[in-house]
Amino acid sequence: MHDDMPTVTLPSGLQVPALGIGTWKMGEVSKDRSSEIDALKTAIDLGMTLIDTAEMYGEGASETLVGEAIAGRRDEVFLVSKVYPWNASRDGVRAACERSLKRLKTDRLDLYLLHWRGQYPLSETVDGLEDLRKEGRIRAWGVSNFDVDDMQELMQVPGGKNCAANQVLYNLSRRGIEYDLLPWCQERGIAVMAYSPIEQGELLHHPEIIRIAKACQATPAQVALAFVLERDGVIAIPKTGKVVRVEENRDAIDLDISDEDWAELDRSFPPPVTKQPLEML
Repeated sequence: MHDDMPTVTLPSGLQVPALGIGTWKMGEVSKDRSSEIDALKTAIDLGMTLIDTAEMYGEGASETLVGEAIAGRRDEVFLVSKVYPWNASRDGVRAACERSLKRLKTDRLDLYLLHWRGQYPLSETVDGLEDLRKEGRIRAWGVSNFDVDDMQELMQVPGGKNCAANQVLYNLSRRGIEYDLLPWCQERGIAVMAYSPIEQGELLHHPEIIRIAKACQATPAQVALAFVLERDGVIAIPKTGKVVRVEENRDAIDLDISDEDWAELDRSFPPPVTKQPLEML
């Protein structure tokens, strides 16, 4: 019997799963397609119904794959995609969104993010996102790879306070956001989406994570995910194209790590004591 899926509440009051699935590099290798679709379907079955994709991923190939995987199940899914910064003019956002919707075979996105800052003023991008929100093409919008100063600037733009989420790199070995960005977002009810929560597999070889995993009869990946899931207002979106890994990720919710082991993780991966530059992949 699984523990209940934890949730994160967006500014609109909507609750979404704190554990979803990412799709970076999925849909790009034809021989993996069936496995990847099965993984996405399994994630939905297990309550990991938040699916994150982007027009950048395989230049639309990921969105096409997701569209195939969610066919007939759209209403079960919280669907997230992202717009390239060079498509983030007011008209460009609309055109990019329509292309994404076509690939995903849906009439709406639940959350649409600016992938990172580019040449267009935030005011212009926000105008485009707000147009889409008011028209029902997207239910909410947010940003990705924004640091505190970017978020503060965003809040000064008309409509900027409607930002629902900020997707950033966050895991045990990348804790810089804990110094300022994470508490800043938490105080304002803006969800933080953690991409690469197991550092693309690099954390799986750390001796302290391995030790704690053995003590908890778990896997290192589950320990790394449990760290992210322990944080209020944070959504983890580990990418995997394998059903067995989806099931493993879901089991991370059931992990009960002792206070002593949390302290050991802090010793191995010290939290920041000064401002750190926002890290990106």
